[in-house]
Amino acid sequence: MSIPISGTHFGLTAGDYHATIASVGASLRTLEFDGRPLVVPFDADEVRPAFRGATLAPWPNRVVDGRYTFGGVAQQLPLTEPGRGHALHGLATWLDFTAIDRAADSVTLAATIEAQDGYPHRVEVAVAFVLDDDGLHTTVTGTNTGSSPAPWGTGPHPYLVAGEGRVDDWTLDLPADRVLTVTEDRLIPVGLADVMGGPFDFRAARPIGDTFIDHAFTGLRRDADGTATVSLIAPEGTGVAMTWDAACPWVQVHTADRDIPELNRLGLAVEPMTCPPDAFNSGTDLIVLAPGESAAAGWTIRAL
Repeated sequence: MSIPISGTHFGLTAGDYHATIASVGASLRTLEFDGRPLVVPFDADEVRPAFRGATLAPWPNRVVDGRYTFGGVAQQLPLTEPGRGHALHGLATWLDFTAIDRAADSVTLAATIEAQDGYPHRVEVAVAFVLDDDGLHTTVTGTNTGSSPAPWGTGPHPYLVAGEGRVDDWTLDLPADRVLTVTEDRLIPVGLADVMGGPFDFRAARPIGDTFIDHAFTGLRRDADGTATVSLIAPEGTGVAMTWDAACPWVQVHTADRDIPELNRLGLAVEPMTCPPDAFNSGTDLIVLAPGESAAAGWTIRAL
């Protein structure tokens, strides 16, 4: 039996939830609650489009121009976002992960980012997916198995689906006080700004409408236990929420604008991140893993 082009698939079931994980990129391919999609899916035998559901490591988002300096040494990464000229979403998105633990409601996948031009470090990435009555819980752990310190960051890339319709129809609750402003053409970070009164102020839930969003947010308002929650509600009352703890002080939100009408604004990308865009240059919230050291971050997607 041939392996689908998106890799080996692992189906998870718990109560009314069902998820499918694809091994290439440790990607969340499908997630449903009582038959209702909570993320934009992709077919098993297609190249995963637009990073849907991929695990982002050893950096989320962009490294501007693919250039950075670490430990006094200048590095040049491959430009994987050619239209804007950046290195996008890390090096793990096309690795074929291997299952190291498996159950009916869980799977842990692992792969190694080998030392290479632009990132001369060896880091093992383990991604644990656990499904239960509270939704899908994901934990990403990076471990430096090399001999020198390694810069590290991570995050997911799901496109959330609230229900019928598209992004314009849904109501967003985004409890973030600050937004990272960017240049219009290349989305290069400029500086932090307060969201108050501006187009990105969704601290009081309101419809997204035709607002274009492809920005990182911080200053997250959290519950007493340190949990941040972004929720998305459709007009008929169904919805989806994503939660995470203090390991991710940032979240990228993108309205998935595409030039192809049938693909335009199908879902809202919500990407909790351990660091902001271009952290390899700014150093903001960048994790540096010493040899043998690990760092973990996690998030949950659940139905509303």
